[in-house]
Amino acid sequence: MGKIRVAKLGDEKQEKEQKRKAEARRQTKDSKKPFGAFTLTHRNEQGKVKVEGVGMKGGERVAVVEGTDIRPEYKKLIEEVEGGKKSGEAGSRSAGQKKVKKVKTHSKKYVEKASLVEKNKLYSLADAVSLVKRTSLTTFDGTVEIHINLNLQALGEKKDIRGTVTLPHGTGKVVRVVIADDAIIAEIAEGKFNFDVLVAHPTMMPRLAKVARILGPKGLMPNPKTGTVSEDPEKRVKELSHGQVNFKTESDQPLIHLSVGKVSFEDKKLMENVAAVLKTVGTNKISRASLSATMGPGIKLEIA
Repeated sequence: MGKIRVAKLGDEKQEKEQKRKAEARRQTKDSKKPFGAFTLTHRNEQGKVKVEGVGMKGGERVAVVEGTDIRPEYKKLIEEVEGGKKSGEAGSRSAGQKKVKKVKTHSKKYVEKASLVEKNKLYSLADAVSLVKRTSLTTFDGTVEIHINLNLQALGEKKDIRGTVTLPHGTGKVVRVVIADDAIIAEIAEGKFNFDVLVAHPTMMPRLAKVARILGPKGLMPNPKTGTVSEDPEKRVKELSHGQVNFKTESDQPLIHLSVGKVSFEDKKLMENVAAVLKTVGTNKISRASLSATMGPGIKLEIA
């Protein structure tokens, strides 16, 4: 037995549309035969009409042959097919070309704030701190950050550095520091993280191994290099809770990004925090440094 075709509502209309498009494609294909005589066929209700065309040179083609009887709706479909193919060819040609980068545009408010900063000027620490507060764009209390480019010649063979700096006035953010124990490990295994920094005694490291795959991707695994593995974890918790932060260069660039406080801080407090960072990193290792508020323009610092 043959297959049973089940007709659904709307199928007949869709089928007619598909037949019309198929007919248009056939006529388009016949009209573009590049060599010798070509044949254009047109199906109508009475049957098939065959039209012979003249010879064509290689590479030439026609969209519509004079004298052929093509329905208006087919002409429209042929034009659509022609347009689609041309756009596709253009797309394939441009695929190998480099993409043109879009020019980033800033908001009117940003442009207004950025106009207060001279691009090539190096500002003293006092002027930079005052200006970074005036150029903050956010309605909330934004974070003030320092961005440091290191001098590769001063670094020598060691292309990356890491360390710890104690900010006299903290970052303005409450840091939850806890000491690893069995209860904390059980919470971590359940996906609970009620802390920002985890400190551990060396004897706890074997127990933490079973949750290392959870802590690692989040950057919370205690590590001697970051000072979170300590013989005196209670003392370390106090230090980290009172403004001691870790810093390190990016994995592929000699850059350091560090929060040094909030826009709401007094100028003196921000200046002392920034000075502590510059002193810890070492001014002889710094080639350039700048301050910026959250979403604000950068302000170049004069390095003494």
